[in-house]
Amino acid sequence: MKLFITGGAGFIGANFILYWMKNHPDDEIINFDKLTYAGNLENLHEVERSPQYHFVKGDIRRPEEVSAAMDGADIVVHFAAESHVDRSIMNPADFVETNVGGTQVLLDCALKQKVKRFHHVSTDEVFGALALESTTKFNEDTPYYPHSPYSASKAGSDHLVRAYADTFGLPITVTNCSNNFGPYQFPEKLIPLAITNLLEDKKIPVYGDGLYVRDWLYVEDHCRAIELVLQNGKIGETYCVGGLKDGKGDINNLEVAKKILTLVGKDESYLEYVKDRPGHDRRYAIDWSKIKRELGWEPFYDFDEWLEKTVAWYKDHQDWWSAVKNGSYLAYYEKQYGK
Repeated sequence: MKLFITGGAGFIGANFILYWMKNHPDDEIINFDKLTYAGNLENLHEVERSPQYHFVKGDIRRPEEVSAAMDGADIVVHFAAESHVDRSIMNPADFVETNVGGTQVLLDCALKQKVKRFHHVSTDEVFGALALESTTKFNEDTPYYPHSPYSASKAGSDHLVRAYADTFGLPITVTNCSNNFGPYQFPEKLIPLAITNLLEDKKIPVYGDGLYVRDWLYVEDHCRAIELVLQNGKIGETYCVGGLKDGKGDINNLEVAKKILTLVGKDESYLEYVKDRPGHDRRYAIDWSKIKRELGWEPFYDFDEWLEKTVAWYKDHQDWWSAVKNGSYLAYYEKQYGK
């Protein structure tokens, strides 16, 4: 089987390729990635020489590039996206052009090439925000109510995917996942930002009061969920994928930061409260009962255990993240958080 992976040099895409090639060694992988600031081929160093792996540098907004690279693919797994809320506030047009326009190009090409499955990877942020004091969780029937340019652009891409299924008969599946963490995550997101800052003896920037709740999903659990959807998921269906196990309460960003402080051996003087960002969603929570009921998936990895292992990974891979936190990253960081 031949898989066409968009955004395979990014955090989740690279982890998915590594996972798939380990568990499906006979399959062929085409990694189609533009190599923006968040794309890094070092993430795929262990498979780059495999005859089953092929990298194609390309832009999902360009039909001719997509069509040539997708030729002969059985399955498309679409990870490629501008994905950072803060950057979407700075430059909304980039998010609309890539996440909406790029997805439309991919759908057209997939339709023409008659792929057997187009799997679209999306986010729980399209559903908006839940009240901090509530116990409600997002599920597959939750209405869309995005609050940031990023989440609005992802909502638009979700709607396009479903429209191509209904209008043209394209065989699609969709997953809406919660916040991922793990190896190779670009250090603009909370967990790798906090870890690498502390390893550099810098403070962790905390937005507002820090009481923003997120559902945390270890990246390999996410890869397992997509694998099950590709193998056994029902065409046309959406599956919500969350990382917190039954009985696990909400975890707010301040609590996450304090856990990382403990793991790195720093005290709370390393917390730096900064001005809140506009339209900051208060709480996310995922009901993943459908994917458990229909496909037998549930998160395997415990948050605390795998946060500790993630901290250890960044400690052991300082060369990787030091190269990533380069001049352009520092310019963004200063613009976003101040000196």
